[in-house]
Order: sequence, then structure tokens, then C-alpha cells
Amino acid sequence: MKKLSIIVPCYNEQESLPLFYPAVKKIIKKIPVKPEYIFVNDGSSDDTLKELKKIQQEDKEHVHYISFSRNFGKEAALYAGLQAATGDLVVVMDADLQDPPELLIEMYYLIKTGEWDMVGCRRVDRNGESKLKSWLSNMFYKVANKISETKLVPGVRDYRMMTRQVVDAVLSMSEYSRFSKGIFSWVGFNTKYLSYSNVQRVAGKSDWTIWQLFKYAMDGISDFSQAPLNITLWLGFVSFIVSFFAIIFIVVRHWIFPQYAINGWSSLVCIILLIGGLQLLCIGLVGRYIGRIYLQVKRRPIYIIKEKK
Repeated sequence: MKKLSIIVPCYNEQESLPLFYPAVKKIIKKIPVKPEYIFVNDGSSDDTLKELKKIQQEDKEHVHYISFSRNFGKEAALYAGLQAATGDLVVVMDADLQDPPELLIEMYYLIKTGEWDMVGCRRVDRNGESKLKSWLSNMFYKVANKISETKLVPGVRDYRMMTRQVVDAVLSMSEYSRFSKGIFSWVGFNTKYLSYSNVQRVAGKSDWTIWQLFKYAMDGISDFSQAPLNITLWLGFVSFIVSFFAIIFIVVRHWIFPQYAINGWSSLVCIILLIGGLQLLCIGLVGRYIGRIYLQVKRRPIYIIKEKK
């Protein structure tokens, strides 16, 4: 019988966990696998760790938890869970039950056919979310797929089942700044996506603000695309060419049509501010990439474990 590891990142999920574990356990009983639950407490500020200890005491054989020394982010929690997983098959899912457990059965039998190495899930709608958040999400996928060679499926979730070979490939990418959706896509392998309608959280509220989602999206773009750097190069080139011909035009006009020459500093100030702003934008984009290199070369741990069981 194959072993199935279920990785669950948790951040302030004290209300969801008592509902999540029984719901998933009920579904897993319908699959011929030996389950291994790995809950990763990402520095929660509520009683999430207490709830995890309760669940672990109920089922010491199958349930394990990892608790970070502080909040390192969901990507670090996913990475820690993947490193701890020992199953032949590995599932990543959220604790809020927005990832329907019922799909685990279909995932398992699709992988069992041998045709697929990974089965992921994607939402076909975002009912219940704000229109602004939905619009920003759709724009992110459009932009990311335009400028990156690593294609992302619109609405894709981290929720997926993978073979051990896929997990080992993902773990081989030990980069400090992680964007799992891109990593799962980049490693390749035969992947199938199951579609489902958006599901609301069973309890609690999301800790993801629009600003956090925006920063996460920017991390994803900078991790898997050099397009921003190429854009700064072309902006600089076009700016130089336009300025060069503008200088020639001004000089020629001054000598041939002196009556049309306009004296004043307003236009000059505007041009200086425009070029200066363009330079700062380009420097900022380059600096973002340099900053990510800086974080990587320091080789700090992606997470620090305070306790585990």
C-alpha cells in the first residue's frame, strides 16, 4: 500500500483545523493509501499550535506537526512540509477547506493510471471575492504568461497531488525566494488540472490583503521572468534615441528658424523630471533583482523550526 503525505500550511487557523482534519480523514478512508498528515504552523499568533497538538494526540501514528520560530510565510511552510514528507505520493492543501477534499479521490486514481505525474486544481470562478481582487488576479496571470516562458494556468491553486519524482525535483530548487506556482510549472512532468467552482472558507478569515497579494505577484514575476530588466533596457535606448534627435532638431531650428525658438525653464524642468523619474524606475527594477541575489547569496535558512512531533 502506497503512503500519501498531506502537507497543510497553517497560519492562524485555530477555527478551521477542527473542521478540516475530520473532513479530510473521511475522504482518505476511501483511498487505498497509508496517510501521513504534516501540519506546518507558520508562526501563528492564535491557538493554532494548541489545536495541532490536540489532533496529534488523537492520532500519533499518522499526524505530525512542525512549528516555526516565527512567521516565515506560506512558501517556507510548503517547502518545510515537502522536506518532511516521506510518502510515495504528496498532497499540498490549505486548512480552510477552500480546497475540496473530495477531489483527492479523483487525483489519486488519475495518478494511479501512470499517465500523470501531477494532478493540480484550478478555480473556474472567484465567486464571493471582491471584484478588485478578482480583476487583479486575472491581470496577473495575463501579464505573467505574456512575459515569462514558465506558463501559469489561470486560477491555479497550490492544491495538488504529486509523485515522489516530482517532489524531489521541486526540492532540488532550493532558492530563497520561492514562488511555488511557478516552481510546480517549471519542473514540468505530465500535469493535469481539475476545475472546480470557488469555495468559501469554513471558518476564520483570510490573512491575505490585496497589498500582500500584489507583492506575492511581483515576486512571482521577478522569479520567473527577466522581462522587467529588458523593459528598462529598451526604455533607456528609446529615451536616448529620442533625446539625440530632439537635440539635433533644437539646434537646427535655432540656426535656421530663430524666430521659433522658445525661451523658458518650464519645459526643461519637465523633461528633467521625466528622464529622472525614468532613471529611478529603471534603477529600482534592477535593484529589485540585485536584492533577490543578495538574499540568495547570504544563504540564510528558509525557515527555522522551534518544535516538531
